[in-house]
Amino acid sequence: MADATITRKAQASPRDSKVALVNVNLRYFTEGGEIEALRGVSLSVAAGEFVSIVGQSGCGKSTLLSLIAGILAPTSGEVLIDGRPVTGPSPACGYMLQHDHLFEWRTVLGNAMLGPQIQRRDLNAARERGTELLRRYGLAEFLHHYPHQLSGGMRQRAALARTLCTDPGILLLDEPFSALDFQTRLALADEVGLILRNEGKTVILVTHDISEAISMADRVIVLSKRPGRVKAEHEISFANGAEGRPAPFQARNAREFSGYFDMIWEELDVHVGR
Repeated sequence: MADATITRKAQASPRDSKVALVNVNLRYFTEGGEIEALRGVSLSVAAGEFVSIVGQSGCGKSTLLSLIAGILAPTSGEVLIDGRPVTGPSPACGYMLQHDHLFEWRTVLGNAMLGPQIQRRDLNAARERGTELLRRYGLAEFLHHYPHQLSGGMRQRAALARTLCTDPGILLLDEPFSALDFQTRLALADEVGLILRNEGKTVILVTHDISEAISMADRVIVLSKRPGRVKAEHEISFANGAEGRPAPFQARNAREFSGYFDMIWEELDVHVGR
């Protein structure tokens, strides 16, 4: 295994964290019977931290985001934002999905303004904020275009602007690049990673891509097979001195990268023949 420093991050007090889950369990019923999706999940995310969650398909990664967003309620346990229990959908969270879900009949700027409109905020302020975000993300020439006139990467940048237009403190990203081709995916991960760090948001990324998780996040949380449990946590750091954290593409070439990858791959236990 390549040389890498892989450590388990000490958990902050849930009440002092930006986001916390405390002994969360989730069961639901289907025609086939009761399904235990999550068992005893406890984790904390600090303000401004970028955390990735990885695990096998069906282990409850996306379910965790739905619990944090207040879309689902746990069977037992607590979900906290800023130390307060989550009791329903909150404007503190912005949720970006795998598919951009842009409305084809609205302009790019119109899509960016959707959140503030739904929340009945000042539309002039929303237009200024949406315009600023779209220009910052390279879409200045496309404000009045429609989604079908954009490439896949441009659509995802527009979706990110829409998510950020309400200025949420927490960004929940559910496989936001998986529908893109590999080249676009790498480029957009670089762009989005830098954008979100500059915005100073607390970010929780769900992905099945180990490389993406390591290259983008400050910490990677590994979930077990269903019922999902926290199997391991790894604080990600790269020895690049005063230059600061490398961009995601550069991180993939760092000497520590393969060590992180090998460790997490072993923990996921997805090897053929096992």
